[in-house]
Amino acid sequence: MFDDSRNRSTASPRARALGIPFDGEPGQENAITDVPGLEVGLVTIIEDSPVVARTGVTAILPRGRDRAGEPCAAGIAVLNGNGELTGRSWIEESGQFQTPIAITNSHAVGAVHRGVDAWMAEHHPESAAAWMLPVVGETWDGYLNSINADIVRPEHAIAAIDAAGPGPVAEGCTGGGTGMNCYGFKGGTGTASRVVRSGDHAYTVGVLLQANFGSRAELTLAGRRLGRESAAPNPMETSGWFSQDLRRAGAQAAGGAGSVIVVVATDAPLLPDQCRALARRVPLGLARTGTTGSHFSGDIFLAFSTANPGGFGSSMTSDAMTVETVEHLSWGGIDALFTAVVEATEEAVANALVAARTMEGRDGHVSYALPHEEVRAAFARA
Repeated sequence: MFDDSRNRSTASPRARALGIPFDGEPGQENAITDVPGLEVGLVTIIEDSPVVARTGVTAILPRGRDRAGEPCAAGIAVLNGNGELTGRSWIEESGQFQTPIAITNSHAVGAVHRGVDAWMAEHHPESAAAWMLPVVGETWDGYLNSINADIVRPEHAIAAIDAAGPGPVAEGCTGGGTGMNCYGFKGGTGTASRVVRSGDHAYTVGVLLQANFGSRAELTLAGRRLGRESAAPNPMETSGWFSQDLRRAGAQAAGGAGSVIVVVATDAPLLPDQCRALARRVPLGLARTGTTGSHFSGDIFLAFSTANPGGFGSSMTSDAMTVETVEHLSWGGIDALFTAVVEATEEAVANALVAARTMEGRDGHVSYALPHEEVRAAFARA
């Protein structure tokens, strides 16, 4: 049976501690919260009555709670569109957003959207009085979670935002990643960061992702085909559970089905098109972990910059034409940020897998954790 005490990811080793080698220089926490001012909050919902719940909400406040209504330059990239990220049209139109970001399960997007609206109306009425287009992403947790039971409510989104703070981020079976699965193992929330140095300047690139993608045979970490070598049970891909659950619809199990939402943050000054360029590098980091991008996986990526406070159309008080001035890195000097995105994305996936714990969910479904001893042995041999 599921043991809640095993779900405390902060007590778990991270991927580096198991001997997996990674490139690049991590920040102090090796987390998205290494970006100055950025805060993360999580609400984890684990219940067995009246329905089985294995779900939650993750909230990201790019500039912290006091500046949650200030725009950030932003860009979107999509590897495969079988997923949802609200607010995407406005980001593509204007190159910015100005609300907290939230991630949850596929059928809870509406409730979380309402919760973000309510929190902004209470804490930033000057922004809410104009209009809001909250950014809410999702991945599917219906293998473990009773996804149609309306478990996640607006107050859970509010609580996740209220819980946001700097410092370490609990990974694995936490927040919106509570019920997720990755590469046929238990997946969930993962994060990592990189410091990029150029002369007297040092910028941080942080990644937080909700890992719910990939088939077992694909999993590769630092070049080792760990998925193919693992002896861990894999009921998600071998039990026929999906077609059993949806027999009336004639459904078939699809290996690699799932999704991944990736949020990239940096304090480097960037234009919206440069943020889009960062988001387009996320799949290169995911590919290092083995995925080929299943048709049934919604793989959507958001990148933003917390630089240039007060820029990117923060004022709606005048109809007069105004001129804004913002700083941005030269295009010729941006390659180090691309590298940082790839490296941090790869490590965030590994951290999600290493932190996650075996979990039993609805109808006796079980998702097994990536065995730490297998990882240590593989890299000890290497």
